[in-house]
Formats: sequence, structure tokens, C-alpha cells
Amino acid sequence: MHIQRSIERHQLPYYLKVFNRITDKPMGYLGNVSLDGLLLISQLPLLVGARFDMRLKIPGHDTPRYIDFSATCQWSCEDVTPGYYDSGFSLLAPPADYVEMVDALRHYFSFRPLVTVI
Repeated sequence: MHIQRSIERHQLPYYLKVFNRITDKPMGYLGNVSLDGLLLISQLPLLVGARFDMRLKIPGHDTPRYIDFSATCQWSCEDVTPGYYDSGFSLLAPPADYVEMVDALRHYFSFRPLVTVI
């Protein structure tokens, strides 16, 4: 059953890798994010209704930075790219560092008017 999404999502031009927090194996790539959910692009379809313990490994730091969270798969379907699948996830209680990441990405990728100095 496909449910119409009613929350705003922000498309990312680069993909962050998402890992299974328990096994540390890659699950796929983050396609878009919101405070309530995310899109995962993977090479396998994921089980709808299942809860997954996930980890984002944030690049660019001297020491590894992880964002751990749990999400439930709401839907999974074949991507337009052969061999890939898109899966939509909801987060019931996103941790503070996930919320900070979404806000930082929203700010970084938003179009804002330039301030002119006279």
C-alpha cells in the first residue's frame, strides 16, 4: 500500500552512506531527509513495516562522527535506475544530532537572497 507523503523533504545532491548500526554493513545511500523521515536508495528492496537500527557516518572530521537512529520502512519500490530500490522511512523520535543534521543540510542547500553591502 503506497501512502502519499505529506511532509516536506529536501533533495541532496550528494549521498551520505547509511549503515546497519548492529552489523556495520552498508544499507544504502541517503536520498533525501526531513525531520520525520528519509529516503534510502539501496541495491536490495527492504522489508516494509520493519524497524531498522541505522547509522550515518559523517565524513570530514578528525574523529569519526556517527548519528544513530531507528526508522521504520513505510514503503519500498524499484528505482528508475535498474538494480536500485527506493525505500521511505519514518522516524518516531529522531535524536538531537539527526535534527541538527537536517537543519544544517536545509540551511546549506537552501536558496537565500544575497545580502548586498552598500
